[in-house]
Amino acid sequence: MSLNETPRANRLHIGIFGKRNNGKSSLINAITGHNTALVSDLAGTTTDPVYKSMEIYPIGPCVLIDTAGFDDEGSIGQLRVEKTKEAVQKTDIALIVFSEDEEIDIEKEWIATFKNKNIPFIPVLNKSDLIIDIDAASKYIEDNIGVKPIVVSSTQKNGIDQIITAIMRSLPEDYDLQSITGDIVKDGDVVLLVMPQDIQAPKGRLILPQVQTLRELLDRKCIVLSATTDKLDEALNALSSPPAVIITDSQVFKTVYDKKPKESKLTSFSVLFAGYKGDLDYYTKSVVAIDNLTESSKVLIAEACTHAPLSEDIGREKIPALLRKKVGQNLTIDIVSGTDFPKDLTKYDLVIQCGACMFNRKYVLSRIKLAAEQKVPMTNYGIVIAYLSDILDKISLK
Repeated sequence: MSLNETPRANRLHIGIFGKRNNGKSSLINAITGHNTALVSDLAGTTTDPVYKSMEIYPIGPCVLIDTAGFDDEGSIGQLRVEKTKEAVQKTDIALIVFSEDEEIDIEKEWIATFKNKNIPFIPVLNKSDLIIDIDAASKYIEDNIGVKPIVVSSTQKNGIDQIITAIMRSLPEDYDLQSITGDIVKDGDVVLLVMPQDIQAPKGRLILPQVQTLRELLDRKCIVLSATTDKLDEALNALSSPPAVIITDSQVFKTVYDKKPKESKLTSFSVLFAGYKGDLDYYTKSVVAIDNLTESSKVLIAEACTHAPLSEDIGREKIPALLRKKVGQNLTIDIVSGTDFPKDLTKYDLVIQCGACMFNRKYVLSRIKLAAEQKVPMTNYGIVIAYLSDILDKISLK
């Protein structure tokens, strides 16, 4: 990904759902104007969901999710359906593709799922060029789901403009309004970024949250100074007055706190992303569960990235070490990565999510909702480190 590209996690996620051979992949190709998805006359061509980042006018940067048919059969087919269900968790807007003269009970079940998760859905009657009585087919769908479908032909590119318009009308109210830095900074503020160089962010590389935060600060007309931890004193001395805000890597929270000017607000990249991608209130309320942990407790640490374990890894090494130092060496800590997140969280006393820069907010909120429904506390890397450093009540959260 170049610095000019919008990260996939920040794009609007549009899921395309329907039965096998309903023309979902052809519809994606018609919307994008490219051969984005593999098309075949054979049912079940699409297996695992395919995520394609696109720029579609006037929607802007988005991700189209081409899913397997939710009527897939057999043991392998059921695995594909499960992957399609996982794609729902990342979906901001759903397109449901119908064909003519089919029972639509299964579509009604999926629509109920979308409604339950507050995901806007747009019914689409595809292959209109092959339908003899379009009005009757459209009315049948409307009578059963209560919404008139958009009639399209993917092959003839008819009705695509109506889909784009419907997507624009269905955009979540807070779409594109979410801010990383919130009310912490304002126009003209001097902001100091403290960015340690370690095995996860070696020489010549910045991690994604740092890049995104820097870009937003520049867009908000802030004056930005960057330094590594070992040059923090020199950076502060180079300024004629204290910076309005210091944003640090969570791993050195206590070090930076001890050195920061009293006038400067302090936060971390991970804390900022806790609000940007998740539910900051739930995270901060949940972190106190650490005080109730014992050596018989179980903690789940969830990473968004699927990298090989590193010797200085914050999620696999540093946070577990901090927790065991406080609770005891026999504390059980499970670690999952990517989308490998258990549906049953009840065996855990605490879930700790990373900053989730690789996930869209919809997906992170679905994890928080799952934890809340099962009454399991869930928090975030930066919140945990600040709490264990006894400075959570002294930093800026939003």
